[in-house]
Amino acid sequence: MSDNLIAVIGPGAIGGLVAAMLQQAGHDVVVVARQKTARQVTEHGLDVQTDAFGTWHAPLAAATEVPRGARVVVAVKAEGVADAAKLLADAAPTEVLSLLNGLDHLDVLRAAQPGVRVVGATIAGETLRTGAGGFGPALVRHRGNLLRMVVPDDAAELGVVAALRSTPIEVDTGGTDAEVLWKKLRFLAPLALLTTTWETGIGDALTRDPRLTSGLLAEIAATATAEGVPTTGEDLAGILGGFPAPMRSSLQADVEAGRPGELDAIGGAVSRRAAAHGIATPVVDDVIARISSRARDAATPV
Repeated sequence: MSDNLIAVIGPGAIGGLVAAMLQQAGHDVVVVARQKTARQVTEHGLDVQTDAFGTWHAPLAAATEVPRGARVVVAVKAEGVADAAKLLADAAPTEVLSLLNGLDHLDVLRAAQPGVRVVGATIAGETLRTGAGGFGPALVRHRGNLLRMVVPDDAAELGVVAALRSTPIEVDTGGTDAEVLWKKLRFLAPLALLTTTWETGIGDALTRDPRLTSGLLAEIAATATAEGVPTTGEDLAGILGGFPAPMRSSLQADVEAGRPGELDAIGGAVSRRAAAHGIATPVVDDVIARISSRARDAATPV
């Protein structure tokens, strides 16, 4: 199998958009998914609608396994990491770029293919997918102008990164793997935890309980600083205050549906890394417990 082939594991909102843009730029792309999703993509492709980059139909190829020797982009959610690792273990990929939230997934993916370059990157943009598992093509919708990926400095010359630079995605470099992931997690964690706690947009969530907000931001900032990304609570308040007030998080939708979603991958990762540095996180831990309880209640049949 040619190492020019790019396999995207997880054709969800982000994975589907990335795959469609790579194909549109002329690259040989296959999406890798469970059988039902792979069949839907094979038969119907994906429809893509964006505010900034146009609208088109992407007739993507799909498979249930990663072709051997492919360059791989992993774009699953936290609950899909173990399955993605199993796919990598059988594939002998040339290189792997992960686009997951949190921190712990890198160790899992690297253990699946020792010796293969596995890098952690981040992507920012308001993207959703609808129509998955149904009849006809699923729709990937990207809103606004923001579509920015950050990769570690030492991953800038990877083949898959060069391919991504040929798409409309803005691709930047930003330090080590840990620095790249923490630069996103430091604001993603409070965004997800606050909006999910108060079931509202970030503008309202920031001001619902000033003491809780201040404590949460301080704990996350201290942990990010200990992990090599100097941050203050005021820094985070400024970042979050710059987001559109109605902005919500995907964690909200998961919890409302009775799923824990990425609560552990996002909030749990902060708590575990803080503990490793001897940093107490009573506010973070309390918020995680509240959200976890709500998710369980939502999942309990009435």
